[in-house]
Amino acid sequence: MVRKCDQGDFERIWTVINDGARAYQGVIPADRWKEPYMPKEELQLQIDQGVVFWGYEESGTLLAVMGLQAVEDVTLIRHAYVCSASQKRGIGTLLLSRLRALTSIPVLIGTWASAVWAIHFYQKHGFELVSPAEKDRLLRRYWRIPERQIQTSVVLADQLWRENSQLEDRHQGQNDQSGNGG
Repeated sequence: MVRKCDQGDFERIWTVINDGARAYQGVIPADRWKEPYMPKEELQLQIDQGVVFWGYEESGTLLAVMGLQAVEDVTLIRHAYVCSASQKRGIGTLLLSRLRALTSIPVLIGTWASAVWAIHFYQKHGFELVSPAEKDRLLRRYWRIPERQIQTSVVLADQLWRENSQLEDRHQGQNDQSGNGG
């Protein structure tokens, strides 16, 4: 069952995130790994900044979480984790599908550049990597993360974001040609 999490789920969200994040240990840059991967204070800060967690639950046990965060004109998928014992069962796909259905604006996802399994997962669901320059711009605009994390991350965008981006590029090109750009 997919459901919106509430404050009463805080400890369970924290447990799922830190269990699922074990997949990153030894994969992401060593200076980005910490124990626990997401301290409780950081989780609370994320919630305070507008990340709304949704979870997948079976028999009263929370097995996966994924956050949604509306920022300006996009929705970010944040902190997507499946408990290690429940991975490879389609739970992440189910959560991602449900969360995408909750928004009508472009969706962006940031993840570690070295987490190739995560990148492939999102690509399988229609997301595409943006260019390195665009990645830097997007991470600085929509996320609140350290510079080192920007350097070691990627951003994937959905079809709607790509279509909007192409429209903006065409509009900018028309302005440049008419002498109105700049």
